[in-house]
Amino acid sequence: MSKLLIVDDEESICWGLSQLGESLGHQVRMASSAEQALTFAEEERPDVVVMDVRLPGIDGLTAMQGLYDRIGTVPVIVITAYGDLQTAVEAVRKGAFDYIVKPFDLNQMERVLEKAIDESQRDVLMPGEPKQVEGLVGSTPEMQNVFKSIALVAGSEASVLLSGESGTGKELAAQAIHRFSDRSAGPFVAVNIASLSEGLAESELFGHAQGAFTSADSARVGFLEQADQGTLFLDEVADIPLAIQIKLLRALEEGEVLPVGSNQRVKTSFRVIAATHRNLESLIKQGKFRHDLYFRLCTFQIDIPPLRKRVPDIRVLAEFFLERFVDRQTGMQHRLTAETVAELERRPWYGNVRELRNAIEHAALRARGGTILPEDLPAAVSQSFLGMGEAPAGSEAEISLLLKQWAEAQLTDPEHAANVYEQLLALIEPPVMEVALEKFHGQCAPAARCLGLHRTTLSKKLKQYGIENS
Repeated sequence: MSKLLIVDDEESICWGLSQLGESLGHQVRMASSAEQALTFAEEERPDVVVMDVRLPGIDGLTAMQGLYDRIGTVPVIVITAYGDLQTAVEAVRKGAFDYIVKPFDLNQMERVLEKAIDESQRDVLMPGEPKQVEGLVGSTPEMQNVFKSIALVAGSEASVLLSGESGTGKELAAQAIHRFSDRSAGPFVAVNIASLSEGLAESELFGHAQGAFTSADSARVGFLEQADQGTLFLDEVADIPLAIQIKLLRALEEGEVLPVGSNQRVKTSFRVIAATHRNLESLIKQGKFRHDLYFRLCTFQIDIPPLRKRVPDIRVLAEFFLERFVDRQTGMQHRLTAETVAELERRPWYGNVRELRNAIEHAALRARGGTILPEDLPAAVSQSFLGMGEAPAGSEAEISLLLKQWAEAQLTDPEHAANVYEQLLALIEPPVMEVALEKFHGQCAPAARCLGLHRTTLSKKLKQYGIENS
């Protein structure tokens, strides 16, 4: 039995969480303020603390350091109604085990509690120091996962690969990682590889010596050297010419560059963040991208979700952009009607946040009287117009395509065509169940809940497929 301390000034939240904790067999104590929580923690050290951010008196994030000073490291689950990047990073920097946005699902809280209780027995939390940064916009679970990932990786020197469709905000995420890093005082050098001509890409990246080629009237410092003591952001990294990939890998491994036409290597130290909307694994199989460079760039990967996968963020983003499109002549602030919001949320937004921003600016210019109507919006951009044919690795579209190809192959073979569905289940169920069990440390009950199965059903299937359940 573990000891839980619930800290929230909302009685309904405290009651619900206490009922959850007690139903799981834990001892629960409740506090309505951070000051009261600190007193309770000194009287009896909790194993896990669940704390709201907005509290009367000392706020939850400030109180976390007080907890660490009094009782040492303890897993703290932060709950907040304000799920922005600032809160996420502050929470993680101060050592929060996790943070959950209100309103939350009790099943979600149960899963996090179970992990936190396991963690409390290992006692490995390392509180850090917060830094200020402008937040990315988004309150959906998909964006909360992005915020958490940024917060986790920012303080390290790990190379980061940002994947996602064009227009999802990969450069904004890269800037956030840089601003939270220990290199934030250094330069942030953004390079769009797709904009570099193949003939000059090497010179642009590595620099060149005077006289290195016909038009080289003077020496030039390349982007890799410009990023010294800072961050190098390589956008559209899939477009790096294959010959240059070898030289880039060597520069990243050795921390020095060799300018074109020079025999003198130049030391440079930078953190690299790469981004792509393309499937790098597919390009590796085609021999168009080096696998060793991929592993050097992808120490930590963050997938930025497309806008159509986080529909509740559309209104928030639209209002965010409207605040920046005030009429310069009248100073009028535009507003959205319910019909306009419904139209915005209906669209697929294949151009993602970039397309939404342009649509809002277009509508703000057309609108009269400060009210934006559906007819003020531009026509939606089609998927074919943007040339979106290549699905990101592991995406639903890619998995669907692979399953179709598999089914076609099976159905052309008379020996396998009779029981294709059973073969499909035997193909896809075991890996999904193994991942669920691993996620919940071999515990069948939470794994079954996550999969949407009854516990006995999962147990039968595990035996059927010969999967060990520890």
